Amino acid sequence: MAKLIINEENKKSRIEPEVYGHFSEHLGRCIYEGIYVGDHSEIPNVNGMRTDVVEALKELKVPMLRWPGGCFADEYHWKDGIGPRENRKKMINTHWGGVVEDNSFGTHEYMELCRQLGCKTYVNGNLGSGTVQEMSEWVEYMTFDGVSPMADLRKANGHAEPWRIDFFGVGNENWGCGGNMTPEFYGNEYRRYQTYVRNYDKKNPIKKVCCGANVDDYFWTEGVLKTAFANTKEEDQQHGFMDYLSLHYYVHPEGWKIKGSSTDFNDEVWYKTLGKALYMDELVTRHGTIMDYYDPEKEIGMCVDEWGSWYKAEPGTNPGFLYQQNTIRDALIAGITLNIFNKHSDRVKIAALAQMVNVLQAVLLTEGGQMIKTPTYHVMHMYRHHQGADLLESALSGVSEIGTEEWQVPQITESVSMDQDGVITITLNNLSIEAAADLEIQFAGRDYKVTEARIVTDADMHAMNTFEAPEQVKESDFTDYTVSPEGIRVTMPRNSVIALRVRK
Repeated sequence: MAKLIINEENKKSRIEPEVYGHFSEHLGRCIYEGIYVGDHSEIPNVNGMRTDVVEALKELKVPMLRWPGGCFADEYHWKDGIGPRENRKKMINTHWGGVVEDNSFGTHEYMELCRQLGCKTYVNGNLGSGTVQEMSEWVEYMTFDGVSPMADLRKANGHAEPWRIDFFGVGNENWGCGGNMTPEFYGNEYRRYQTYVRNYDKKNPIKKVCCGANVDDYFWTEGVLKTAFANTKEEDQQHGFMDYLSLHYYVHPEGWKIKGSSTDFNDEVWYKTLGKALYMDELVTRHGTIMDYYDPEKEIGMCVDEWGSWYKAEPGTNPGFLYQQNTIRDALIAGITLNIFNKHSDRVKIAALAQMVNVLQAVLLTEGGQMIKTPTYHVMHMYRHHQGADLLESALSGVSEIGTEEWQVPQITESVSMDQDGVITITLNNLSIEAAADLEIQFAGRDYKVTEARIVTDADMHAMNTFEAPEQVKESDFTDYTVSPEGIRVTMPRNSVIALRVRK
């Protein structure tokens, strides 16, 4: 039997709420139809934002939303998305589907969405095709409380008070779609552009995100840190020129070019997929080691602001819209990845699932006036209790290796945290499609009781929610555990993600 030892006396690092963040790009039906339907839609909305979608997202306690991209960010010119909507410039979305982007969702709409969600803002600026002046004026437009050309323009467009920018990305994927730059060239451009991301609100300074690596490009991480972080600290610039360094990684079960189907896969592909999800641990560790060399005090955070599964688009849909289904396999990807982020909370401070609605590993899918919650949604809902909690020391032993000859994975993964009220959250994954897993949980102390136990599972590894059967996979009560003075014994069904809440 596997054993999980929890030392609740040893609080390690805080799991920042923003680790459970989300990403929305002008891509396919993520924003248009998925989030924003306009003021005159028959679909119930508040100021154009779908009521059903906003309410579902609020249940997740969405802590932060990244926008407008993605690759779209480095061809987005923010002045095209302000003012009367009928006068806004139309453009072709060259990255995603070649469709017309009418810019009806812009800065004001994004800020309204964040207001409704009650979440922090993460705006991604255009370094790839934009100017320093353009980026600087956007920050001024959004945050300056005074008399200036951009503040006056914001007021003329109907918003007298400035907004708050919590996080600002200076470019996106500048090693690729954001300009095909070398790390040293980008590092110097980052130094120049970030200079003009002014902190007009001294009480709430903007946290700056520097573009980090694609997957295992450790050369990029080294080059950017050497150029944009090392030897840049000043007395008034505690973190040098950056607060965070990003990392992007997607799970492609059949490789980048083929990707594979979201719904049609066999046992080997199941384990291959979960093995690639587990690769996130190596990426965070190795990039973190490079960061440790330049930043041993961990003053800058790792920002994994694009993660999730990426399959072939669903048959019959625009391949540039990246619309895919979401099965119990994706629930395990989410559970595995979030456990990894929790375990590395000393370095991983921000993360964003790609993407929020109708794109890639979305938490919600919409079709006209209908909306469904995906298996990934239910996992993130169970994991919400980790937000702002303290990671606890924990150790697994006796865990079997399972899978195929080529793709071996541990049967169980876990993470454990304690919130400010002393409630412990234990999140567990059983990666096996064949067998249940027995787990004995022991604590340093005694007399713990289970206050809540929830599960997302299905015996069929292909199980998914559809508009015809929206609750095939859902979160439900979990009862297959026993409590004794020695601890808690759990029997985890195959293909399952479980969250236990316990306290003295």
